[in-house]
Amino acid sequence: MTTSITGRSAVDDDPSGPVGDRASTGRLGDRIFGGLALGSGLLVVGIVTLVGLFLLWQAVPSLMKNEANFLLSREWNPSGEHPRFGIVDLVWGTLVTSVIAMLIAVPLGVAVALFITQYAPRWLSRPAASTIDLLAAVPSIVYGFWGLKIAGDYFQPVADVLQRTLGWIPLFTNENISAKSTLAFAGVVLAIMILPIVTAISREVFAQVPTTHKEGALALGATQWEMIRVAVLPYGRPGVISAAMLGLGRALGETLAVLILLSTLNPNADWTFSIFNGGSTFASRIAQGAGEFDTPQKTGAYIAAGLVLFIVTFVVNAAARVVIERRKAFTE
Repeated sequence: MTTSITGRSAVDDDPSGPVGDRASTGRLGDRIFGGLALGSGLLVVGIVTLVGLFLLWQAVPSLMKNEANFLLSREWNPSGEHPRFGIVDLVWGTLVTSVIAMLIAVPLGVAVALFITQYAPRWLSRPAASTIDLLAAVPSIVYGFWGLKIAGDYFQPVADVLQRTLGWIPLFTNENISAKSTLAFAGVVLAIMILPIVTAISREVFAQVPTTHKEGALALGATQWEMIRVAVLPYGRPGVISAAMLGLGRALGETLAVLILLSTLNPNADWTFSIFNGGSTFASRIAQGAGEFDTPQKTGAYIAAGLVLFIVTFVVNAAARVVIERRKAFTE
């Protein structure tokens, strides 16, 4: 048997796969467990498929009546004989808040996970992990009110500095809106909300790094940071990617906190790229318009927006799986 430098053996490259002793094949318990596992998998696939078909079935009639370009228009008027609605503003709001959340939460979550698993003494690591995990138990509506009433005031000086120093860049122009009602601050709150997910999964992956990998690096003269860089981080990369994608999924779909914080823009307002502006995300626009679900046409317009969010989330998770599978061979 030959072994490559990536840790993959000749058995891994055999299309027929490894041959086991089949000692358990045919036992009643194995057949029941196999059937339950197969049924569970098919049930999940069936539910996701039905959700997608339902959204498509509800959205198509409204999309057929829409007189604006659904993908390129900023208008949102799904009522009347001549409905016109598009998702440009929703795409921008969702993209900006999610990217800001990821830029803050992923590096911070990985750093906290490394501190807990590699640097913190035992008496501190467990309380620190529990404290981070507790953030996941806080309802999103609490984050929304906390940001609106308390944290937003502390964000205002930060926003002022960024606008003064980087205001010449379209992303940081001053739109004369309270900092706590902007896309930037909504992204910060989302980062705090997804931090426990990123930290918890990264922590579990880093804790499972084989001791022989770490001791081998240290035996060769590596420092603590060099050992982390050559042994811990490569081993945990798929887990970190999974954690980031799960966090991104929550950031894309978060509703209440964003709805509470974001200032709604005038439909006739000029387009701006500034992150210090108001706006809407897919989830917040759907929640905000829930009171308008009185006709199939208007309901279908909002469901069409939800269908886009569904597809984006599905694509993000699928892309994450592809990345993880490609990286897996280099970490085994």
